[in-house]
Amino acid sequence: MPVLSSSSVLDLWDRGAQLHSLDQGLLALSVGFPETSYQTLADWPLGRRNRALAELQWSWFGPTLEGWASCPQCAEKLEFQMDARSFTNLEAPGPEPVVVNGRSFRLPTSRDLARAAGETDPQSAALRLLEACRLSLEDAEGEALSLDDLETVGEKLAAADPLAETRLSLVCPNCGNQWEDTVDIAAFLWADIDARARRLLREVHTLGSAYGWTEREILSLSDRRRAVYLGMAQA
Repeated sequence: MPVLSSSSVLDLWDRGAQLHSLDQGLLALSVGFPETSYQTLADWPLGRRNRALAELQWSWFGPTLEGWASCPQCAEKLEFQMDARSFTNLEAPGPEPVVVNGRSFRLPTSRDLARAAGETDPQSAALRLLEACRLSLEDAEGEALSLDDLETVGEKLAAADPLAETRLSLVCPNCGNQWEDTVDIAAFLWADIDARARRLLREVHTLGSAYGWTEREILSLSDRRRAVYLGMAQA
């Protein structure tokens, strides 16, 4: 897995800052797995994608995921931590289709999520996602999927690909409300990329103003040497 240098962080951030979160995740994967084409990455099952994103998180920024959630009942903010290595404990899903009531489905991919993202109604989005994953309209006499199919098919797909969606159980210390929230590993990774890039830009500004160095010269310094120069410039 390539090392994410300071210049690489800024290049990745610059290319992805205006992209949808799904595309930001794929862009990060394309940097972390350069031997795999972008089209292939977009067709990875979500569990495989999430596991690979967790590997990038661990390799580039360390295993700790720090985040916060807002209680849906009283709006209290809760801080939480997770270990990115927990995403790598499960094996990647196999290629076998999931069969439910005579209908066959493949596992959802980033490409499927992108197609469903345009729906404003959650149920319509879920139905569109399942229809995209349906392998053949000839099964079960080509019957259209109904809302009743959502729960059954969704449970089967989740069982076949446990890492496709990770849910975190939370308890509000203020009101005692208990709920579950979805962990978006791509959002965690991009948040770290964004924070690192902005920190680097501040360092470039400080050292460039103090010494007249170019961005290229500043980014070529090791983190240790850059930190020493920053300390002297800010003294």
